[in-house]
Amino acid sequence: MQQLVLASGSVYRQQLLSKLGLPFEAVSPDIDETPVRGESASQLVARLAEQKAQALATSFPAGLILGSDQVCCHGELLLGKPGDRETAIAQLRKLEGQTVSFYTGLCLYNAAEGRKHTLVDEFRVVFRPLTQEQICFYVDSEQPFDCAGSFKSEGLGITLFQRLEGDDPNSLIGLPLIRLSELLRSEGLDPLLPREPRINVTSAG
Repeated sequence: MQQLVLASGSVYRQQLLSKLGLPFEAVSPDIDETPVRGESASQLVARLAEQKAQALATSFPAGLILGSDQVCCHGELLLGKPGDRETAIAQLRKLEGQTVSFYTGLCLYNAAEGRKHTLVDEFRVVFRPLTQEQICFYVDSEQPFDCAGSFKSEGLGITLFQRLEGDDPNSLIGLPLIRLSELLRSEGLDPLLPREPRINVTSAG
């Protein structure tokens, strides 16, 4: 089986990819993630996903390399990771009662063939009206300082929402597994076919 490589140091993406039961290696690529002037959210995540995947081609010349990037948007505003309690509270105060879109770019690069498959998945969340007390309790409970949008949907963050709009809730965490499975099958790697049962996950960088 062709080696699968996840071009990411994200623990969240590693945990999601592990759900498919495929052996893979995780390596963080070194690229410049600065947005280009005039670039849309979908263009940004598609470009960065491709750059991440192709950045590891020299190290894994025979690999299937998966690159992914995600941005969180409120209208035209890109929402970054809050980094601290005060910023997270302010971010959630701005988002309560609003709709937020998540754009996730995926690129599966067959380094041996020089072939790439790229797509962008959109997922939307509608926040409930929230009080200051609720927001502070949530932020203090989960401390979502490394999460764009200041929430972790896999935990208590799900209670912040009125509804979810999209095909795959895994997108919120950073890796839309339904669309990813399609890309893997296009390169002959089907998660539903027999394979070695052991999962080997390592991180570097």
